[in-house]
Amino acid sequence: MTRRILLSLLVAGAIAACAPSSAPPVAERRMVFTGDLPPMKVPTVGAPHRPAASNHEIVQDFMDLSFTLESGRKLPVFTRFEGPVTIRAVGRAQPSLSGDLDRLVTRFRREAGIDIRRVPASRQASITVQSVSRAELQRAVPQAACFVVPRLSSWDEFVNNRRSPQLDWTTLKTRERMAVFIPRDVSPQEVRDCLHEEVAQALGPLNDLYRLTDSVFNDDNFHTVLTGFDMTILRATYSSELHSGMSPSQVRARLPGILARINPAGNRRPTGRRDLETPRDWVGAIETALGPDTTMGKRRAAAGRAVSLARQKGWNDNRMAFSLFALGRLSLADDPELALSSFLKAGTIYAQSPETRLHQAHVAMQLAAFALSSGQPEAAIDLVDTNSTPVAEAGNAALLASLMLVKVEGLEMLGRPAEAQEVRRESLALARYGFGSDDEVRRRAGEIAGLNPVRKGTPAL
Repeated sequence: MTRRILLSLLVAGAIAACAPSSAPPVAERRMVFTGDLPPMKVPTVGAPHRPAASNHEIVQDFMDLSFTLESGRKLPVFTRFEGPVTIRAVGRAQPSLSGDLDRLVTRFRREAGIDIRRVPASRQASITVQSVSRAELQRAVPQAACFVVPRLSSWDEFVNNRRSPQLDWTTLKTRERMAVFIPRDVSPQEVRDCLHEEVAQALGPLNDLYRLTDSVFNDDNFHTVLTGFDMTILRATYSSELHSGMSPSQVRARLPGILARINPAGNRRPTGRRDLETPRDWVGAIETALGPDTTMGKRRAAAGRAVSLARQKGWNDNRMAFSLFALGRLSLADDPELALSSFLKAGTIYAQSPETRLHQAHVAMQLAAFALSSGQPEAAIDLVDTNSTPVAEAGNAALLASLMLVKVEGLEMLGRPAEAQEVRRESLALARYGFGSDDEVRRRAGEIAGLNPVRKGTPAL
């Protein structure tokens, strides 16, 4: 996906939630964490849950993911790699990339049944993962955190051919060479998240659908590690019944039988809860609200428009909740009461289904920050404890570290410093994976410490 919401935007929204109407802006309460940092901890991702949707619903999801690009252009034929797939990593990468790529390849083999293996950087491969600087990447494709292109094997090839018809996905008949470009100067978590989504798209689906609740193929970016739904889509993509060059009607005809075989738990009546159509005007409003290339006023107005459009559609699903979440984040500075009410409404919608527990945890981070800064440590700790499990299962070290740092401050406020120190050490170890540089980890820890009203006026900790 070329319009990923950067991880930093999501977490920055959580930090910004620190300012209820009675509290001064976070910038005026910023602190510096000066203590020692523990070794980095790589999060363990939990076992994937089976898809929430029925097979009947997954058929349409597969078709929309596989035969439409994010731009809305249609793909005339089905494409995938035929035969064994090889993958290599080249360029000066984050040290964590190799281990995360190995784990991802293992998951593709075990969960999706794809015949894929890693090869040395010196060999040619079906998929080349190349690390480049974020500045280079965004000069070439503005606002892209990472992306995949067909028919290439290097950054130099991309720079020389980026306006060439060679890169047109609609002209593919089969997949033979793919290049995935990932920034090297970001946090280990962002590198991993890019690997999961972009390598998955190199192998299979090219679209994103806001209606999906349990998938990385959704631009809300709550799920950033491949889910059970995603692996089901990839397993279907590489089933023996399909091959490159098939028409949409041919693929659709075979999908029910494929899904009945690979996902027997999905052989049930559809829930009927999903509106399949997501209008382009709502998508445009969300993209404006989340995009950095306009004023805060216009972004906030766009989020409000997304909420209004969702109401007009009669949605009470994750799209309505995400509209409210965006509005809440963008209203923090100027209208904290609106922000709080938006978060509460979003959380109520997310709480209606186990499919959106991770989404609810993102809202909980906002609410925990409100509770902490308004002097309610018990409420903040309860929010953290109630919502940490789905975050840990999803391997979201940045969000989990942020939640735990809120808990640290709550424990300090309650006079439980020994417990606070234990939680702080664990959170900072995760923060080194989630946020990257030591300076960034210290800054984030200091910002959350600044929410503690007891620490007000303290320059460092």
